[in-house]
Amino acid sequence: MLKIYIDADACPVKNEVYRVAERYELDVILVSNTWMNTPNSDLIRLQVVDGKFDAADNWIVDHVKTDDIVISADIPLASRCIEKGAHVLGIKGREFTKDNIGDIMATREIMSHLRDLGTMTGGPAPFQKKDRSRFLQSLDRIIQSIQKKKL
Repeated sequence: MLKIYIDADACPVKNEVYRVAERYELDVILVSNTWMNTPNSDLIRLQVVDGKFDAADNWIVDHVKTDDIVISADIPLASRCIEKGAHVLGIKGREFTKDNIGDIMATREIMSHLRDLGTMTGGPAPFQKKDRSRFLQSLDRIIQSIQKKKL
């Protein structure tokens, strides 16, 4: 059965995922380094991992399967999950795929280098209402394409 994994510590779209998961009756596993409130639902589960660096990422990679969905802004995690056949959706609605993850990883490295040099000091643009809408549209499209493929 299709599952949705959320890299939950800093995810601003958890409530949106809950609503979509309820509509499609999909299991959601939030993976976090700390305890957090979750809705009272048989479909939603919280997995708290130890505080070690990348513990949540490693747990997700260890459990994700082909055609599961991972929600994360973490590009290295996205790359690892794509290698396992999962669909990965960024919090602003951008899908990470085999076709684009290499360019995204390279851009991430360049931007990190520029920040280290002090050439660039800003981070990503703030999360906006249109990002939430794009996320919902993308999540719905991904779920429907997975379900069609399984018919």
